Amino acid sequence: MAQIIDGKNLANQIHSELCKELNQFVAEGNPVPHLTAIIVGEDPASQKYVEKKTQACKEIGIRSRTIVLPESTTQAELLDVIDKQNKDESVNGVLVQLPVPAHIDERTVCNAIIAAKDVDGFNEINIGRLALDMNGIVPATPLGVKTLLERANIPTFGRNAVVVGRSKNVGLPLSILLHSDGSHATKGLDATVTICHRYTPAKELAKYCRQADIIVVAVGKPGLITKDMVKPGACVIDVGITRIQDETGKYKLVGDVDFDEVRQVAGHITPVPGGVGPMTVAMLMQNTILAAKKQAADRAN
Repeated sequence: MAQIIDGKNLANQIHSELCKELNQFVAEGNPVPHLTAIIVGEDPASQKYVEKKTQACKEIGIRSRTIVLPESTTQAELLDVIDKQNKDESVNGVLVQLPVPAHIDERTVCNAIIAAKDVDGFNEINIGRLALDMNGIVPATPLGVKTLLERANIPTFGRNAVVVGRSKNVGLPLSILLHSDGSHATKGLDATVTICHRYTPAKELAKYCRQADIIVVAVGKPGLITKDMVKPGACVIDVGITRIQDETGKYKLVGDVDFDEVRQVAGHITPVPGGVGPMTVAMLMQNTILAAKKQAADRAN
């Protein structure tokens, strides 16, 4: 049976480390870091995610504010709210909880948050710096996966990794982190990476996965990765999360991996929930403190 990588426990450890880091930062005379989260609409999942982020802020000692806008908010109105947060020197980090309503362009919104306060790491400048192996703010979920692999002592150097999913917020930046040079700014993992996606034929997807030492799947398709697709001893990281109704009529959260079956052959596996999710929140907290430190240094210069 695979060893379960407990993302919740690792995230709690990181929270403790960040709390000490923040206390030291404030003791040096700096203001307490501040994070602003913006939600457009009343999607229950989005509200839940933001609640987890604000709770983490409270635990670590980061100040936070949540701005809730109605579903009818226009793109121009949202951009105006973002602009005010960008200009507010007391705010160190800004995020807009995705997805946004269909009448708002997600890319425009992500780019509206200035790179220095873009704690989600979605601004084109931060993604570009990541691609060029330069210092910047790395998207929280890919950074969470990287940290999981490192803290679980999963070998990555020269290993075969398959990323299933090519989204610009998870799959793409994660692929960059996995394959980039560990001696450069982003401290990549030096793996050999194959990217699969919705147009990869099922037979080919299974072939690539069976060759992988590490499989990371992030597509939102429950049960996509099955036992026969996993090489014995491989590490399987499940980023997907979907709310489904079981045979008893109750709702539960599941990932993209057939957990009970894959666990029988994998060497390591993350659960859903309790795997990548808590690590994403921990990395968001880390990014907020990083942003605050960088802004303080820029002001000092």
